[in-house]
Amino acid sequence: MRLPARAAQSNSENAPFFEGATAGRLVLPQCSVCDFVIWFPREICPECGSQEVGWFEASGRGTVYSCTVTRRIPGSWGKVTPFVLAYVELEEGPRVMTNIVECDPESVSIGDSVEAVFEEALNRDGEPGPPLLRFRPTQG
Repeated sequence: MRLPARAAQSNSENAPFFEGATAGRLVLPQCSVCDFVIWFPREICPECGSQEVGWFEASGRGTVYSCTVTRRIPGSWGKVTPFVLAYVELEEGPRVMTNIVECDPESVSIGDSVEAVFEEALNRDGEPGPPLLRFRPTQG
């Protein structure tokens, strides 16, 4: 069952991320000065303050750094319980707050290997918007 999150808003700072997401690719910004891989996508490096930021296609692979299974919650999210809320540490370094999908929520554990997937999302008007970054378990 699809989670009821709304699509994020694309803007000039994060457009390459959403263009990649639409094509099913994880595209991230990286500082050209200190090599820091930036999450959440933006044009200024939070590590060194540089505005020399480029974009690259990330592997889309990571591991579950932390997770919890949500079993009860009010509102529209309550209709899709249980679901997994997690921090995924990408191979490239950043930790991303996300959901683990396409799995039995009770089977997700810290250290599990995961890969990026992009789910269709609706904007505030109910129209299709930029896809949402989620992760699903992989073998090894």
